[in-house]
Amino acid sequence: MKIEFRKVPSTPKELVVEIDSVKIEGTFCKISQSLVKIDAELTGNTDIDCCRCGKTEFIEVDETLNFLLSDGIYKNNESEELVIEIENSLIDFNDIIESELNSIKSDYFICEECSQINDDFEKEF
Repeated sequence: MKIEFRKVPSTPKELVVEIDSVKIEGTFCKISQSLVKIDAELTGNTDIDCCRCGKTEFIEVDETLNFLLSDGIYKNNESEELVIEIENSLIDFNDIIESELNSIKSDYFICEECSQINDDFEKEF
């Protein structure tokens, strides 16, 4: 789902977007001329590779998403929330879901089988 930045309402609007088996559900609204606030939950299942053996497993995704979208470069550093800068004044919720999933997949993950092995294994942090 895509929406132009200028068309985002100032009152919270319901948001439900699903890609494959992952869904983002919550609200979004404009809080200033150049900022949109998103409060949502990312839920579903996604595949992830074990960092040790490379085996692919499915994990349950249950993430709370609270962040701001900035129309262009964000110039104010006072916000305690994550600020995502968007281009072309177009919010693409599918891209947001994919970005969050890629962030989860890039995290360090060891499958159940490998976590049972008690030999020395060096982790990179």
